[in-house]
Amino acid sequence: MSSSLFKPAVRAATPMAFVRAIVLGYERYGMDPSRALEVAQIAPRDLKNAQARVTAAQFEVLSGFAMQELDDEALGWFGRRLPWGTYGMLCRASLNSPNLGVAIKRWCRHHRLLTEDIALELKVAGGVATVLIREHAALGELREFCLVSNLRFLHGYASWVIDSRVSLREASFPFEAPPHRDAYPLMFGGELRFGAEAASYSFDERYLALPLQRDEQALRTMLRRALPLTVLQYRRDRLLGQRVRELLRTRGREAATAEALAAILNLSARTLHRQLQEEGVSLQALKDEVRHEQAAEQLRRTERPIKQIALAVGFRNEKSFSRAFRTWAGVTPGAFRRGGASEAGRRLASRG
Repeated sequence: MSSSLFKPAVRAATPMAFVRAIVLGYERYGMDPSRALEVAQIAPRDLKNAQARVTAAQFEVLSGFAMQELDDEALGWFGRRLPWGTYGMLCRASLNSPNLGVAIKRWCRHHRLLTEDIALELKVAGGVATVLIREHAALGELREFCLVSNLRFLHGYASWVIDSRVSLREASFPFEAPPHRDAYPLMFGGELRFGAEAASYSFDERYLALPLQRDEQALRTMLRRALPLTVLQYRRDRLLGQRVRELLRTRGREAATAEALAAILNLSARTLHRQLQEEGVSLQALKDEVRHEQAAEQLRRTERPIKQIALAVGFRNEKSFSRAFRTWAGVTPGAFRRGGASEAGRRLASRG
């Protein structure tokens, strides 16, 4: 399976450290990397330049050529080879899973049949799913490249198989930030932590319930060029609407504008609007939905004046709030508070 860790771009962004890691793999097998470097158009003299970078296309060519020439898709990471086609087998073994959670569990379980040097695990707690790697052997100079690659392989497969970006909340690494730390945001989204106990990344648990969207034919097509596993930036995030609702509920003041909300989600405002439109919803509709929920809750449970509630949920005045609330609930805020809450609830439920 060929691979690349970065989004295709003309700009050279892949650290030379990862190129050197592949060269180290050749050294472990007592083989000459010259042909691989030549095919990828990487000058051997640049290997010593820690600041040098190569493009995603160059790295894809290099890693794909090396995996086949070494007949090791692990590129020397482990105590035994993972022959060409191994990661394709992992993909196929998970393809008939009923949802992403089962697919990831199968990937982790089957990976243990390939090597005991590392073990991948899926843990779920508090609404957050975490994929982590346990190290059972010293990975030496290839440690960073091995851990990063294995996280990326599984993350890429997960995004491909559900045809949706799996947006990461956090990615952690059990080593100090390397000189090429600036490359990590290109590989992982969310908050980055170095010096952690284990290599891992976390994401919203609800992705695990999403059904798989790919079949055997799509897999065969993908495996002809496995770039989508680690490079393709999936535009659609099937949980985006839910994530936006949660941010509006919990961080409403920080997420008051499309620009601020998009920044929290590591998107541009334009991309945020487009992706929500693809889901059939607008940001304004989500804002109104959350405002109405919060207003109804305060009307039910507090004695705050309606004017204060209006301001608290983001309306400029009581008049505009009352007009919006009546459109949503079918009754005025005052009537809702006096006893119309149950009737309004029945109306909303019938709209379902």
